[in-house]
Amino acid sequence: MTEAPLLEVAGLSVDFATRRGVVRAARDVDLSLRAGECLAVVGESGSGKSVTARALLGLAGTGARVRARTLSFEGRDLRRLSGREWRRLRGRRIGYVLQDALTSLDPLRRVGHEVAEALEVHGLADRDDLDDQVIGLLAEAGVPDPDVRFLQYPHELSGGLRQRALIASAIAARPSLLVADEPTTALDVTVQAQVLDLLRARVRAGTAVLLISHDLAVVARLADQVSVIYAGLVVERGPADALLRAPAHPYTADLLAAVPAVDGPARELPLVRTGPPAAGGCPYAPRCALADDRCRAEPPPPVPYGPGREVRCFHADRERPVPASGAAAAPPRVKDHAVVSVRGVTKRYRSPGGSWRTAVDDVSFDLRAGEALGLVGESGSGKSTTARIVLAEIAPDAGTVLLDGEAWSVPRERDRRARRSRIQLVDQDPLSSFDPRFTVERVVGEAVPGRMSRRLRRDRVAGLLAEVGLDDALLDRRPAQLSGGQRQRVAIARALAPRPEVIVCDEPVSALDVTVQAQILALLARLRREAGVALLFISHDLGVVRQVCDRVAVMKDGALVETGDVADVFRAPRAAYTAELLAAVPRIDVGWTTERAAPAMNLEGLP
Repeated sequence: MTEAPLLEVAGLSVDFATRRGVVRAARDVDLSLRAGECLAVVGESGSGKSVTARALLGLAGTGARVRARTLSFEGRDLRRLSGREWRRLRGRRIGYVLQDALTSLDPLRRVGHEVAEALEVHGLADRDDLDDQVIGLLAEAGVPDPDVRFLQYPHELSGGLRQRALIASAIAARPSLLVADEPTTALDVTVQAQVLDLLRARVRAGTAVLLISHDLAVVARLADQVSVIYAGLVVERGPADALLRAPAHPYTADLLAAVPAVDGPARELPLVRTGPPAAGGCPYAPRCALADDRCRAEPPPPVPYGPGREVRCFHADRERPVPASGAAAAPPRVKDHAVVSVRGVTKRYRSPGGSWRTAVDDVSFDLRAGEALGLVGESGSGKSTTARIVLAEIAPDAGTVLLDGEAWSVPRERDRRARRSRIQLVDQDPLSSFDPRFTVERVVGEAVPGRMSRRLRRDRVAGLLAEVGLDDALLDRRPAQLSGGQRQRVAIARALAPRPEVIVCDEPVSALDVTVQAQILALLARLRREAGVALLFISHDLGVVRQVCDRVAVMKDGALVETGDVADVFRAPRAAYTAELLAAVPRIDVGWTTERAAPAMNLEGLP
């Protein structure tokens, strides 16, 4: 590494003017990044991490007011750049990898043209060898058959391939700084591992990487330095190994406590008190179990905390026992009878070339009342197709599905309709499944069975919201006015409205922050215990499956390769493919004992 910082930021603040006043998205942020180093900025959605990253690229947005005492890159003062100078810098010296590759890539352009743009704009390639350079970049980014992918459109690629194509585009001009904003969110563990290996290779080659993430397991695998941001304020920063092994700030410890462990037993995180937002004090005080009157009245200044570390907390040096990262969950009441039976189900699709592809191949399993069965595997393994067959959204080509011992997949829809309420879906993206014109009252109310007055229906919806931890003040809001965690809870309330026996959860927490994710998982566990609901839980996150499920079924290329008790399968997998999935899971080696760390998070009252 070079001695002089490549990127140096001091006192960065970003404000937005709204109808309700000024919103401070970033407050007095300090960052320093050298060549060949990875700095991770971590925090929940809305914490200010992405706004901070965009401000470094001159992309803070319309109406943003960006201020800083120091904002330099390669010795150049970024505060003085014109629009034309920013355009010359972006892509050439600073690459940007966005989170959602599907929406970031132009759907009307072939992948090769997308990657070639940076080379063409900055005059870095001749027409004669442009295609060869792009194919080489795709190969460098780990894209198989790059000469074939070169000619494809984004929708023809998997999520992992799109993400790698986006990285190829970002590194095309060999920038000295790469800003990666949540580059692995919602990717399967094997694809995630490939993307992380690619980013690590860029760091080893001397590229500086600024990683924006809420996933501390990913951060532990890649980062040299970590800055933890909350409410726009960096509350702790320091070397990744030391910070993750012994967090000094309660918020950092809360994030770590919320990470589901693939190696440990299922657990439920304790709930502690909540309160109104702090006015002038520590922004984390309402959620912190250590907060006192001083925390609520005074903003804690940054103070040194060990070699190369800094923390904003009055209680960072207070020694106290560290509680376990959650008590063992109470066992659910799993009954003996199978509420869903899948027998020899097969589904094939015709590909554009005329050949046939088997999406689900002779799959069989039982789901018992009150049980949670995890369905895991890579993208394209057949998980979601299996779920659609269980929901009777599509019919299998062979085999059958029974619901409470009666034929479910064979009858016509009009013959199934009376039993539809017994099985419900919680989708990965509830926003796209809601009518944006509807209020929360109508979204949930439409699923409430029976004829009743509007007053009674509203009361029933309010009761359902209360069951999932939401206030009836949300009844008149529309989906776009809710946070991600609130929308997911509304989706669960809607699924609960007809009192189903089975809920199919298709990646219900993959795009959520770990703290919001913990709330949803705790809610699902309570529903199983109190209502005896059975869950078919589809996820690529094996840590979440370990926490939620009793049994697990592993799919590959449409077939089941292994089933069994989740603890047994994760401890001693029999199938080589299962072992590969488990080996690809990022892990955090946390060394907490009884030294300075915070108690578990406050989950009550969070959005």
